[in-house]
Amino acid sequence: MRLLDTKKLRVVEFADNAIPSYSILSHTWGDQEITYQDIVSLSSGSRNLSAVFNLDSEVKSKKGFAKVKNAAALAAEDGFAYLWIDTCCIDKASSAELSEAINSMYRWYEESDLCYAYLSDVVPAREELPSAANSTFRRSRWFTRGWTLQELLAPKEVRFFASDWSYLGSHIPPSPNIIGKNLLTEITSIDQRVLQGTLEPRQVSVATRMSWAASRETTRLEDIAYCLLGVFSVNMPLLYGEGRRAFVRLQEAILRETDDQSIFAWKSLSRDAPNHLSGLLADSPKLFQTARNIRALPPLLTGDKVPTVMSSQGLQVQLFLKPTSITSTIEQEE
Repeated sequence: MRLLDTKKLRVVEFADNAIPSYSILSHTWGDQEITYQDIVSLSSGSRNLSAVFNLDSEVKSKKGFAKVKNAAALAAEDGFAYLWIDTCCIDKASSAELSEAINSMYRWYEESDLCYAYLSDVVPAREELPSAANSTFRRSRWFTRGWTLQELLAPKEVRFFASDWSYLGSHIPPSPNIIGKNLLTEITSIDQRVLQGTLEPRQVSVATRMSWAASRETTRLEDIAYCLLGVFSVNMPLLYGEGRRAFVRLQEAILRETDDQSIFAWKSLSRDAPNHLSGLLADSPKLFQTARNIRALPPLLTGDKVPTVMSSQGLQVQLFLKPTSITSTIEQEE
């Protein structure tokens, strides 16, 4: 794992069994982000942080440099020698490293001591209360991106900062909290117990966890699946170019790890395309947007347990059957 030295602004690599205490940054990407290669170009020699900042360089002129600089300064002020930032601690030129990082990312956020969430489109609290109707906090892009879901769920504590790096509040009480007790639940529809750490995400049904991502988006189509790997405690290789197939592979990976049948409790949104056909698995988390209150059924209590198996022939699964007098949708339409 690579971490950013908050004093010298250089990247240091650590073995998994020797990772020091670190803080971590959550943010949405913008133009001219600082890359791993940018940091390496600044890290030669033993220059200290102030000397680096005085360099009249192409790296310093990038818009993303101020974000790295301010995040490092904040972490150092809080006593952290190291900070992790996705833009500059992962060598994205290596597809193998990128795949390993994405499969490890939830754990990295989970094992961090503190997460700083930088909301670049939110005004300071002195100008507008985050809880105000239609506030910039409520409308922040941070709450609409796929990758930031795990960055809200995994850390021990998330502290929110406005565009000028002024403090807004924490996602857990009893920290000084301008945000308020229920605001994050109102915005994200995530159970307050999950946000406060008294209920683990894995204790929530698959369908409900999918619903948390229903209104979120990613730049690349495949990433809406890859950003959820840690939320469902699964791993899989990244195959950019596979399109919606990535989300199907995610569900297949989930089925191999759980008997939670709520994974099938999705609803088609294809009213505008009546001839649209789909398989047993959803092709997007958007189809789970009405599933936020679905609970997983208890395991079957009778007979031998049959493992859930997905193959080229279809799905083998044990299900509860409930008698009903309602005619099928097809019969009603006829």
